Amino acid sequence: MKAARQAGILVLILCAIVDQAHKWYMLGPFDIAARQPVSVLPVFDWVLSMNRGVSYGLFTQDSDFGRWALIAVGLAASGFFFWWLWTSGRVLTAVAAGLIAGGGLSNVIDRFVHGAVVDNFLLHYSGYEWYVFNLADVWICAGFVGILLAWWSERPEKAADG
Repeated sequence: MKAARQAGILVLILCAIVDQAHKWYMLGPFDIAARQPVSVLPVFDWVLSMNRGVSYGLFTQDSDFGRWALIAVGLAASGFFFWWLWTSGRVLTAVAAGLIAGGGLSNVIDRFVHGAVVDNFLLHYSGYEWYVFNLADVWICAGFVGILLAWWSERPEKAADG
């Protein structure tokens, strides 16, 4: 359990630090607001989007109450995944929960500091644009894949029909 806990906490901390460092760089020295869009690949640009909602901009909150409500929800969700990380005895589950908690915590930090979540990555192809996202969103999605893999690997094998 100790190794799983340590791995999960390390991942949580690294995810939050890397995401916050990337956002700091994009907003500060790189100045994405003045330079956007920056074409990185034919299907990938750096842009600046301040997301006042949740995934895909759903439940956009323009009021202070809405902002603080999303901060509270983000802290509660990050706390839940931290608890899961802490109580898990499996490295995969702890790391996956750490990815989710770290990504969630980083997005909460954005809401505190900027009033919204800073998103910079835009995937597009043939006139279609996917939503704008950040590294924290990548960590969260990867964490959910890890949780599914951990769950799948723990399933008891079906008894052979006989």
